[in-house]
Amino acid sequence: MHKRRSRMAALQTRGGSPPDRPDPVADAPHGGVAIDRFHVITGGPGSGKSTLLEALASRGLATTEEAGRAIIRAETAAGGKALPWADRSAFADAMLDFEIRNHLNARHRCGPVFFDRGVPDVAGYLTLSDLPIPDFVEKACIRYRYAPTVFIAPPWPEIYATDTERRQDLAEAIRTFEAMVATYSRLGYRLVELPRVPVDVRADFVLDRIAAT
Repeated sequence: MHKRRSRMAALQTRGGSPPDRPDPVADAPHGGVAIDRFHVITGGPGSGKSTLLEALASRGLATTEEAGRAIIRAETAAGGKALPWADRSAFADAMLDFEIRNHLNARHRCGPVFFDRGVPDVAGYLTLSDLPIPDFVEKACIRYRYAPTVFIAPPWPEIYATDTERRQDLAEAIRTFEAMVATYSRLGYRLVELPRVPVDVRADFVLDRIAAT
């Protein structure tokens, strides 16, 4: 417990400015700005990513909602077509809007923020779908940047399961992981693969890694 409190104290010490003041930003290597307290957790579906975000939230840390699931729920309820099994281009556009809002809203939050995917995931999704990446998506990836180290959850067959919102099979989940590795690497991020361990150990791994940087 003492070690966990020490992790939290280290993270809060590295926190951002109060909401009514501009955030400190650092020049990003590919243009735009990078906010070092914005930490992305990405990967393929069914790899324990969102469970990890929930564990971090339970420790009092700020997190964001995954765009894909939120959009699927909203579009299904409204009878919309921006769904991965109906119109992948429209789904990607909706995810981009969602991720940009997440990024902008997080600037008004103090301390570290953990993102359940980020803007580059949209480019990765388009690559996975064999769709062209529009110029505005590339520009968004450059403009809305995150901490240079990105955590990625590898495929985990032992825990993989489908549901009404996650219809991909394990093979597509693996291809998604590979697309995210390629996309984030191309954009200049350093990827750290998460260990396949219980969620509390995973959360400790993430916090220890951030505290050490």
